Amino acid sequence: MTSFNDREKSYEKKFALDEELQFKSTARRNKLLGLWAAEKMGLSGDDAQAYAREVVKADLEEPGEEDVFRKIRGDFDGKEIEQSDHQIRRAMADLMVEAVRQIEAEAKA
Repeated sequence: MTSFNDREKSYEKKFALDEELQFKSTARRNKLLGLWAAEKMGLSGDDAQAYAREVVKADLEEPGEEDVFRKIRGDFDGKEIEQSDHQIRRAMADLMVEAVRQIEAEAKA
């Protein structure tokens, strides 16, 4: 029975670590996405960092990433920034890959 309990605890620990990695990666992706969008809108320095924080907070509105997409889309539309939905979603996907890479590199360091 000990073997079964050990295996169960191992799976629970892996699940918790995977969830933590997903959370950290999503938050990092949203920050990177916010910085990307800020640059497109001509923001820099503290203004860009503040905007990136707004994007991270936007992800807390509802499950999934649609709230983040809507924030970026709405801000781009409001500032008349030419970016298609596809370009925004592509940036989201590319930056998620980068965020995971960064988080994993930090974990190894």
